[in-house]
Amino acid sequence: MSETTTERIPAALRREQILAAASRVFGERGYAGATTDQIARAAGISQPYVVRMFGTKENLFLEVLERAQIKLAFAFRAAIADFPPVDGVPPEGLSARLGAAYVDLIEDRGILLSLMQGFISGHDPVIGPRAREGFLATYRILRDEAGFAPDYVRVFLADGMLMNTLLALQMPDAIDDDPATREILACAFQSKLDLVIDVTAAQKEDA
Repeated sequence: MSETTTERIPAALRREQILAAASRVFGERGYAGATTDQIARAAGISQPYVVRMFGTKENLFLEVLERAQIKLAFAFRAAIADFPPVDGVPPEGLSARLGAAYVDLIEDRGILLSLMQGFISGHDPVIGPRAREGFLATYRILRDEAGFAPDYVRVFLADGMLMNTLLALQMPDAIDDDPATREILACAFQSKLDLVIDVTAAQKEDA
C-alpha cells in the first residue's frame, strides 16, 4: 500500500484500525511473539507507518492495553447505568448484566486476550504497572460503582479469568471434541455460549 493511500484515512481512524489489529495480533501471539510488521500486515498498512505513529512495540502494546481497559470500563458502566444500585445496594440482575457485557467484548476480537497478555506481562517494569492499574480500576468499578462487596468482586473476577483462559486455550473451537469441554464452556458462558461459539468461529474464518 502506498504512503499516499495510507495518509488518506483520518489519523484518528487509522490509529483505531492499527490498535484493533494490534489487539488481535498481541492477543493471539503474545507480547513477545508479536512484531510491528505482523501488526502492520493485519492492519493493511506499511510497517514504517506503524512505527512512525506509535514508536516502539512497547508503546503500541501500552496503547492496546489502555484501549482494552477503556472498553471494559465503558461496558461495565453501561451495564451499571441499566441496573443502578439503590442506596449502594446492587439490584437483582446487575451481576448477570455485567457478565453478559464482559462476554460481548469478544466481538471486538483481541480485547479480552490482550488484557490477559497484560496480566502475563505483570513482571515487566513498564507494562506491569499499567496492567495492575487497569485491573484495580476494574475492581473499583465493581466495588464502588456497582456496589458489590469485595468477596463478591473476587468471585466475579475469577469467573472472568476463567472465560479468558478458555478463550486463550481456544476451547470453543474444540467444543465437540470432549463432553467435558462443552460442560465447562456452558458453565462459564451460560446463555452466551452460542454467541461465543459463533463469534470465535467467524473470527477463525477471517484470520
